[in-house]
Amino acid sequence: METDRLEFFRNLLTERLEKLIAEAESGVGELVSEKENLPDSIDLATHESNRDFTLRMRDRERKLIYKIRKALVMIDEGDYGECEVCGEEISEGRLMARPVTTHCIDCKTEAEQQERVRGL
Repeated sequence: METDRLEFFRNLLTERLEKLIAEAESGVGELVSEKENLPDSIDLATHESNRDFTLRMRDRERKLIYKIRKALVMIDEGDYGECEVCGEEISEGRLMARPVTTHCIDCKTEAEQQERVRGL
C-alpha cells in the first residue's frame, strides 16, 4: 500500500481510538456509581438491564480498541492491508468500511460460511 494511503488509515484509526478512549473515560462514572435505592422491582430490573447493556457495550469498545491498536502496529510493521489468511492485498473499499479488518472479503466470506456449517 502506498505511503499516503497508510498515513490516511493511520490518522483514521488514531482518531477513532482517541474518540473511543475519551468516551470510555467519560462513561466510567455511570458504572461505578452506587446503585440507587429503587423501591419497585420493575425499576430495579430496568436499572440492572441497562447496566448489563452498558457493560456489553463497554466490552465491545474494549475489543475494538484492541483491534485498532493492533492495526496501528501492523501499519508500523508494514503488514497493514494484507490478508492474514491468503496474503493478498485487502481492497481499499473493505478497509474503508472496516479499517481493523485482517481478512480479505473472500477469506472472510469463506470463514463465515464454515462457521455457519459448524453451527448447524
